[in-house]
Amino acid sequence: MRNLRALPAAALAGTAALLLAACGTTEEAGAAEPSTSADVAGGPVTITDDRGEEVTLDAPATDVVSLEWGLTENLLTLGVTPVGQADVAGYNTWDTVVPLDASVADVGMRGEPSLDAIAALDADLVVTTTDLPEEVIAQIEEQVPVIALRGSDASDPIGHMRRTVEVLGEATGTSDASEKALADFDAAVEDAKAELDEAGLAGARFTMADGWLSDGAVSVRMYTEGSYLGGVAALLGLENAWTGEGDPDYGLATTDVEGLTNLGEDVHFLYVANDTEGGDAFTEGLSGNAIWQQLPFVTAGDVHRLPDGIWMFGGPAAGEAWIDATVDALTK
Repeated sequence: MRNLRALPAAALAGTAALLLAACGTTEEAGAAEPSTSADVAGGPVTITDDRGEEVTLDAPATDVVSLEWGLTENLLTLGVTPVGQADVAGYNTWDTVVPLDASVADVGMRGEPSLDAIAALDADLVVTTTDLPEEVIAQIEEQVPVIALRGSDASDPIGHMRRTVEVLGEATGTSDASEKALADFDAAVEDAKAELDEAGLAGARFTMADGWLSDGAVSVRMYTEGSYLGGVAALLGLENAWTGEGDPDYGLATTDVEGLTNLGEDVHFLYVANDTEGGDAFTEGLSGNAIWQQLPFVTAGDVHRLPDGIWMFGGPAAGEAWIDATVDALTK
């Protein structure tokens, strides 16, 4: 949440909702899980998205517009470069694991895409999240088919990531690439588990956070077990020391430095920051904070800033990058 630009599109709806729910709007109960069917290779594709809407394409889409960074990362992982993208510069600031060609047409902001810019691209498909207002999705659908998927699902973040990759693979005729991406992710998990076990870190306690500075105050966002990266950590056998619940979509919770006193002893504190967005909220924003300075993981020197550019709401590529960074931080 470090900055409005660093949020999934749901949080762009309003700062008040951002601070209360941390990220995302809640999907209505009972929404259908996405499903797909293709008659023959290259033939019609029918997908039921997370709105419960059935979307039929005459053939797998080749010219795709993406309105959310996590979906873009997954498309690029599958070998599909979008013809249009919401906030190209923002993507290449926050998600450098799978870079996007800067020449890709920019179609506006994630929360406020340009309908004219989308229409001008004559795309086969627009992919977005259900965070985008329904009325905006309806306007886009008047010109081009839209598949809308939840940004995440705190009840099953890993399962949701896998379904998202599979749906995008089916929609774009890249199912083989989606299978490989997920298999590579699974292999990375197993390799990391073995490395952590060899280092005596099986079941190690950790917590994951990011933060932002506003008017001299530091706010902290925690990644719960229901967050995507919390789900990845669980696959590695790590124990999340933050036990509070997050929002139902992204599994995120807000706190302040006083809230970190509940983490207890023997915790590896992992965090992300971005120097282009006001500096490091932890090492700079809390440098003179007495509570922060006395936290056990701070006095133990067990505070680890992870590399920039790993999108916290991405897919298997972001997950693998986070795994590598986390294992490196815990074992060095």
